[in-house]
Amino acid sequence: MMLSTRVPVHQPSRSARRAAAPAPRRALQVVCHGHGHGHGGSASAVLTEKDKGFIAEMRKVAMKLHTREQAPKEGGKEAPKQQGPWTPTRPGYLRFLTESKVVFDTFERIIATNDEYKAFRNTGLERSQALSDDLNYFRLVYHMSTPQLKQDGPGMKYAQTLEKLAREDPPAFICHYYNFYFAHTAGGRMIGNKVAGMLLGGHTLAFYKWRGDVAEHLEAVRRSLNQMAEGWSDQQRQHCLAETEATFGQAGQILRCITAAN
Repeated sequence: MMLSTRVPVHQPSRSARRAAAPAPRRALQVVCHGHGHGHGGSASAVLTEKDKGFIAEMRKVAMKLHTREQAPKEGGKEAPKQQGPWTPTRPGYLRFLTESKVVFDTFERIIATNDEYKAFRNTGLERSQALSDDLNYFRLVYHMSTPQLKQDGPGMKYAQTLEKLAREDPPAFICHYYNFYFAHTAGGRMIGNKVAGMLLGGHTLAFYKWRGDVAEHLEAVRRSLNQMAEGWSDQQRQHCLAETEATFGQAGQILRCITAAN
């Protein structure tokens, strides 16, 4: 959960700023027509948690579901044919934030109330409060009310899936947790940076700001994921990996809201 104590927002390193810089338009279109995922940069001389244990397997499977344009070295899919230019709208972006919030709310409520997932409490990656702040920003600056969620909308449908998986299928739930949160810190940030320039006068939303060092938060969560997977059977680990494509599909439905007319 977000702390009430005021903590300085981490200033990203030069390499992090380069990673978050606007991508060429073609590359950005590929990300936005897909799912906005990303699970870490290229290998370095120092092994980090993403190179170890089960998390390395999760990352490998996720990267194979990227296109070659999204991940030239690891991508395993052909880029989809473009259906014209990628054109975000302010109402569509507000819809995307609203649909995203119900998913993050659901993740964070489940984790807060189910001890099976207590290792993922207060990780620093939580986004629910940040999204509340951003919806308020839209109300104050653009006089745009938060759109009502529909039961058959992508956010509510995904939330219902997560509730069921958390009760009945923890390995699958953890796959969704990993992919949804980690994607937001990578491809999601790239999209947010571009949309800010196109629609918000360059304003960076709270959704794309973290207290403390986000790289350290990610590393700690990777460690917790590896520790959890050590208690799983081989069948459970394979089942977790097999759920990856479903996570991309659910997240992609939400991402496509960005270009909606209203």
